[in-house]
Formats: sequence, C-alpha cells, structure tokens
Amino acid sequence: MPRSVNVVASRRRRKKILKLTKGYFGARKNVYTVAKNTWEKGQLYAYRDRRNKKRNFRKLWILRINAATRQYGMSYSQFMGKLNKKEIKINRKVLADLAVNHPDAFKAVFDAVTK
Repeated sequence: MPRSVNVVASRRRRKKILKLTKGYFGARKNVYTVAKNTWEKGQLYAYRDRRNKKRNFRKLWILRINAATRQYGMSYSQFMGKLNKKEIKINRKVLADLAVNHPDAFKAVFDAVTK
C-alpha cells in the first residue's frame, strides 16, 4: 500500500506563509523555508516592540512633563512628588498632553500642586 500524504493540507500551510510574506525582498517572499523564518522573526519583533512602545511613550511623557515643569523652576521628580502628596490623580499621558497642547491648563495644575 502506498504511503499516504496530505498534500492538500501541506500546500495550504505553505501558501498561507507565502501569502503573509508577499512584498518581502528576494527569496524571503517565494522560498518557503526562508519566508517562514523571516515571518517568524518578524512576529517575534512585533511581540517585543509592542512592549517597547509602551516604554518609549512613557519616556516621552516624562520628558515633556519635565520640560514643562522646568519652565516654572521645578524638576519632574519634585513635581510628581507634590502631585502625589496632594492626591491629584492625573496620569503622565494626560499631563504630557496638557503640557504640549494646553499650557494654561498645565499651569493651573502646577499652581494647584505648588499651593
């Protein structure tokens, strides 16, 4: 009895990977093993960088808040310490947005903290 192989399923599996790598450079788009390796590595980078993006945005928010508070003669750490002591619950994302787009509102928050 001849060996039975499921060609339909394996072809479908290969075509799925080749469809995902459409537009890649050179053999990365049409040689299955190379395409598979490239796609898997890309998935790892995507997973890693979704987490790194959160870190990068937090750094950016802190930089913006620091720049805004230094205009009024205070450091970021002093400002955040006083903000917590006054129990004003505004996250860094909102504070950074206020500092960049609404400086008057940020000044009001700063005044509330320094009183």
